[in-house]
Amino acid sequence: MPIEIDEGALAQVKEMFKVLNDDVKIYFFRKDNRCEYCDDIEHILDTIGKLSEKLHVVKLSEGSNEAKRHNIPMFPAILIHGKKEYNIRYFGIPAGYEFGALIEDIIDVSRGDVELDPYLKEVIREKVKKPVRLMVFVTPTCPYCPLAVRTSHRLAIINTNISGDMIEALEFQDLANKYLVYAVPKIVIQVENEDKTEFEGALPPSNFVAKILEALGEEVPPDIISRLGETG
Repeated sequence: MPIEIDEGALAQVKEMFKVLNDDVKIYFFRKDNRCEYCDDIEHILDTIGKLSEKLHVVKLSEGSNEAKRHNIPMFPAILIHGKKEYNIRYFGIPAGYEFGALIEDIIDVSRGDVELDPYLKEVIREKVKKPVRLMVFVTPTCPYCPLAVRTSHRLAIINTNISGDMIEALEFQDLANKYLVYAVPKIVIQVENEDKTEFEGALPPSNFVAKILEALGEEVPPDIISRLGETG
């Protein structure tokens, strides 16, 4: 039986989608073999896709050329594009608290911009010249996980060298075990596919930026150090 989404919540989402600017393309890459949650993911995307003419759900398989072109490393996966091709990705089902993160991501992608401290935006745009992957391990029942997911995705909108990945730890247990995920959210930062640092907790954006700079071997500017712990 497909996952149910509350009608009141859908009405609220439809109202939120009235602010959408540009069209948004939501790719769903389905796992080819046994997939416990693929039908539920497809149902979620089909349901929200009907709430605005600006949303376009594209269903593909893991063996598709698009999956290869966009370097999708595991499945099932969701990839969200607007006018630009962003690396905003969900690996596993965006259910529970992560449903709200998905909705907010869609709005940001349609706008092509995010609400964030202008100085942090400037640093991310100027300092991240290499591929950086933010792997955010979550579970659907974790109320703090969407904050970390949203931060990773906002940074991925600011600089397309950044991939923001929500990874549902229960669906990708082997990967979660590899990184010793005992508490969520847990964030692992890779630079050019090499693990550089990791931390736990839904830290503020300033802390994320500092961790990224450290992973890149860059000095953390005093202006960011002074912002550590700030929510903006």
